[in-house]
Formats: sequence, structure tokens, C-alpha cells
Amino acid sequence: MIERIHLNILREIERQGSLTAAADALNLTQSALSHTIKKLEGQLNTELWIKEGRKLRLTEAGQYLQDQANRLLPQLERVDENLKRFANHEKGTLHIGMECHPCYQWLLSIVSPFLQESPGVDVDVKQRFKFGGMAALFNYDIDLLITPDPWTMTQIVFTPVFGYELVLVVGDNHPLRGQDYIVPQELLDETLFTYPVETARLDIFQQFLIPAQCMPRQHKQLEDTEIILQMVAANRGVTAMPRWLIDKYREKLPIYPISLGAGIFKHIYVGYRQADQKNTHIQKFIELAKCGG
Repeated sequence: MIERIHLNILREIERQGSLTAAADALNLTQSALSHTIKKLEGQLNTELWIKEGRKLRLTEAGQYLQDQANRLLPQLERVDENLKRFANHEKGTLHIGMECHPCYQWLLSIVSPFLQESPGVDVDVKQRFKFGGMAALFNYDIDLLITPDPWTMTQIVFTPVFGYELVLVVGDNHPLRGQDYIVPQELLDETLFTYPVETARLDIFQQFLIPAQCMPRQHKQLEDTEIILQMVAANRGVTAMPRWLIDKYREKLPIYPISLGAGIFKHIYVGYRQADQKNTHIQKFIELAKCGG
């Protein structure tokens, strides 16, 4: 009863904002679009939308169908994509989602050997998600989620691939330079640079500052790793990043790592759907990730 065109119509109405624009996007006339939904309403014996002048208001049933369209269509489109690749004797694309801002360089070291060992398999990396990384994994927008914060959930498997220490990073001329470790109170007068992530997901706050009831003088968010480290090198503030990454950047920037208290130790995890446990591309990626590429 429900056909793909019905889902496409409801999704395009949300995307385009009007019946006319939705019809244009689907290469339909507005009357054909309306007739298609009218026919479905007759089969369902319920209204999906109500016209109020020039505006369109979805009914409860219409909103439900629109929500399902947003959930199901990406999965169907992935099926189309993979079948087309099989028809062209290709093996598909591994879609990777990143929730670890500073891990991009590490990912590149894995992608290179993966592509060499997996002829015909492409790689796509997404770093921003409309509904979050877990939702992207559930909705089949991605195949793998790289994150330092795994969730305990049914149907999702998280595999640790490497460990690291989160450290404070200061410029070589900073007063804290040379210390083996710091305590939270030493950051009270500092400007702390972080990625644009909510505080609840920043380990320096959750595992170091908040338990000690300390906050930095200023908290500024920047998107780019190199810009953050350039600011730190110029003594504009401090930041917290993985030690392995800072060891690489110390070759070209005057920055210095310091342990946070007794040390904050983390792991990077690769998450995937339990149903994909036998996917050879996913397992090959994880094998390379554990070996560091």
C-alpha cells in the first residue's frame, strides 16, 4: 500500500517547504503529486495533510509517515547504491562517521592501506551529523562510527582500536611549561580552547575540572585543530588533546604536553551494527586500525 513515491513526496515537502517546490524536485506536476497522496489517503481511510489557505499542515498520520520517510529512504538509497555498484562489478563504499575531532590524521593513516588492500571499495567520511553519530549509524547513513565515547546499546558493537592519554597543551613560553602534571586549580586563570562540542562530552571538563569544581577563566570554541594549536603556541590560551597528536605537532610548533592530574587515559572505538559483523570491509578496517595502519 505504501510506495516509495509516497515517502519521497513527504520528505520533499519537508525539505522544500511547499507542494509546488516538492513537485518540481520530484519532476511531477503539483496536481499529480496531490492526486498521488489523495489516492493513498483513500486507501488508508485517513488524511495525511490539511490545506489551510496556501499553507499545508500535516495530520498526525502525515507527520508519522514523514518521520518514517526520513528514516527509511536513506536505507533504501543505500540499497540502490550498493546494487548499482554490484551491477558495475564494484564492491561498494565504506561510509565512516567521525566523532573524534583530532583523529582525522590518524584516520588518513588507516584509509591509505585500506584502499590498497581493498580494490573497488571507496571510502566516504562524514564529520557532522544532523541527529548525532549513533543516529547516523542506526539509520544506515554510515557503516562505522569512530568515537572516544562508546554507548552500551543492543545491535551496536564497539571495538577499541587504540589507547591514548589526553593531555593539557601549553606554549613553550607558558608558566606551566616544564611541569609533569597540573591540578585543576591551575587552570582557573586560563583561556581554554576546545572543539565546538557540548561541555558534557569534553573529558577535560567531565573528568578533570568539574569534579574539582573548577572552571577556566574563559572557554572558547574553535573548529580547526591547527588553528587551536597555533593559538596555544602564541600563548593565547591552552587546550587538551591526545598526546600522540601533540608529539607530531611539536616538530613544527613550540607547544608542550602536560598530564592532567594522575592522567586521563582514553580509547578510540570503532562502532558498527551487529548485523554487519561478517562484513569483510568493516573487519579489514578494524584490523588495520588496531595495527595503526
